[in-house]
Amino acid sequence: MTTDVVRAALVQTNWTGDKESMIKAHEAYAREAAAQGAKVICFQELFYGPYFCQVQDAEFYEYAESIPGPTTERFQALAAELGMVMVLPMYEKEQEGVLYNTAAVLDADGTYLGKYRKNHIPQVKGFWEKFYFRPGNLGYPVFDTAVGRVGVYICYDRHFPEGWRALGLNGAQIVFNPSATSRGLSSYLWQLEQPASAVANEYFIGAINRVGVEDLGDNDFYGQTYFVDPEGKFVGEVGDTHNPELIVRDLDLSLLKTVRERWQFYRDRRPDSYNGLVQP
Repeated sequence: MTTDVVRAALVQTNWTGDKESMIKAHEAYAREAAAQGAKVICFQELFYGPYFCQVQDAEFYEYAESIPGPTTERFQALAAELGMVMVLPMYEKEQEGVLYNTAAVLDADGTYLGKYRKNHIPQVKGFWEKFYFRPGNLGYPVFDTAVGRVGVYICYDRHFPEGWRALGLNGAQIVFNPSATSRGLSSYLWQLEQPASAVANEYFIGAINRVGVEDLGDNDFYGQTYFVDPEGKFVGEVGDTHNPELIVRDLDLSLLKTVRERWQFYRDRRPDSYNGLVQP
């Protein structure tokens, strides 16, 4: 394996019934990924809880915690032990009543590098997210990690091309998109949007979706977790449509240079002509 090749992992799984068992399950997935040689891993959206946005109930505010905080610190120790970069999508409490859908990014030595807060928040049947989250206010950060420059975009964000482009302009080589998306609602877009965004922005994307039907509603999360390269090709097989699965793939980052020399999407941008896009 050359230094250009990064072995990366994604986790799709079902709700186990409580926060601690979910955390332990993900610790086990991280250890298994490390045993397979993975150097970076991303979990699914709101990884240690159910997808509680199927209902609007204040009892689920209790899943929120500070970032960094207890779960972040627990995985910082694991990241350092395994020598693995980790992306942890969690429910963040900045202060009482100020809550975000957030992903913490940890380096392979356990260092907390920062966080991304989901910018685009849906409010539709089965996805009542405005009840739980404020829109993100940290922009579109890209983190320098042991495996390269990593960005994060969360679930509903993926429908908005502007953030994908911002991540590319900020230097992303790999962007993770942890999600909770339901069979029958957006499944026709799932294998279309991220490959198209990978091509348009010339980086790798890791797209994660949970699996199963949870007690809170009839949302049937359909898995199909995958990596896609900057030519829009799936890296290996797409994940199972019903069952938990650890996806481990080799990403050849040298392809970024090849693609960016072929297609000058960044050079040929015309930001001077896009002013209308930012008008209310």
